[in-house]
Amino acid sequence: MAIIRLGVCVVGVYSMFLLWAIAQERLSVPFESLDGSSSEKYHSVLFMGTCQSALSALSSLIYIIARRKPGQNLRQVLGLESTPTKPSAAIQQNGKAHTNDTANGSSPKPSTTYRTIVPKDLLLRYLQCALFITSAAPFGFAALSHISYPTMVLGKSCKLVPVMLMNVILYRRRFAPHKYLVVFMVTLGITMFMGFGGEKPGKSKKGGAPPSSSSLIGILYLLINLAIDGATNSTQDEIFDRYKVTGQQMMFWINVMCTLVTSVLSVLPLPYIPVLHPSHDGKSELAGALAFIREHPSIVSPLAQFAFTGSLGQLFIFETLQHFGSLTLVTITLTRKLFTMVLSVIVYNHKLTLGQWAGAAVVFAGISVEAWVKRRDVHAKRVIQEKEKAEIKSL
Repeated sequence: MAIIRLGVCVVGVYSMFLLWAIAQERLSVPFESLDGSSSEKYHSVLFMGTCQSALSALSSLIYIIARRKPGQNLRQVLGLESTPTKPSAAIQQNGKAHTNDTANGSSPKPSTTYRTIVPKDLLLRYLQCALFITSAAPFGFAALSHISYPTMVLGKSCKLVPVMLMNVILYRRRFAPHKYLVVFMVTLGITMFMGFGGEKPGKSKKGGAPPSSSSLIGILYLLINLAIDGATNSTQDEIFDRYKVTGQQMMFWINVMCTLVTSVLSVLPLPYIPVLHPSHDGKSELAGALAFIREHPSIVSPLAQFAFTGSLGQLFIFETLQHFGSLTLVTITLTRKLFTMVLSVIVYNHKLTLGQWAGAAVVFAGISVEAWVKRRDVHAKRVIQEKEKAEIKSL
């Protein structure tokens, strides 16, 4: 049964995110108008994010309701109240220990008790993640106008670098020495990939910035995207550390918050803001997106593919994390990124030099070091646990 479940997770992550990547790259190139007289790029990133986050929230809600345990109330299902705990255990909340002792000092009854999470604090953390995600998406989408998609995929593979930096800066965490080796290898690989580039990633217009300048702008956008992604992931780690919630519950609330944030921003007539709101007509982004869809109906298919595959892909990721752990998930996502890059080269005819392939190999080798160390640590912990069990049995 476990092997079948793992196979379904691998196929789900691969298929959904490979299709998602193809749709994302398609959305970054011009679409022909209805009459075929002109072509124009799609710029409504907020509307695109709203579509995906709304579907992701819906799919995660269906998932957690379908997997709910008997007797769970709505607060428990949505992660606003923990699962039952033993009444003898003290409950830490706001730095103080709480028990179910009655007012007259009697010992707690052997009934089921719950650790109630403060919804305000937890929801603010989810909102923080949603704001990070909403801010990061436009920079990632804008980078595709200046660098090739394989470069984008390889850059996104370097997420562990900003995640490490943001964990150190925001939450004062420390890391093992091997992680710094991984950071060095990843940085070296992406430098080789960009330095040995044979094609001009920037697609500058006549009279515009030269390709080298365009490429630098794309790298800058990508770095900003990665930095914000790092802040998002470190905040998610903090949520898991401080609150007892499942991955699917986090997925639901973050996507609900993202949908609320992007919906509000989409209906406001915001002024022109570089990258974040590139519309010049003064209309709301929702009105602009709907007008673009009416004039360029060919965008409907990749937009729907982007939202649908992204929402289902997240479910497979959290299912893998829940049943097989982070080591298996890292292995799957690592190889998925490699296949995404290769598929992009095949589908959209990108040309990579030998030096770029070498740089990509260095990046994936660095991430493989991280996976190998995790595998070794997990194996060591299992050996210790087996020895402890054996000692207990001998007694």
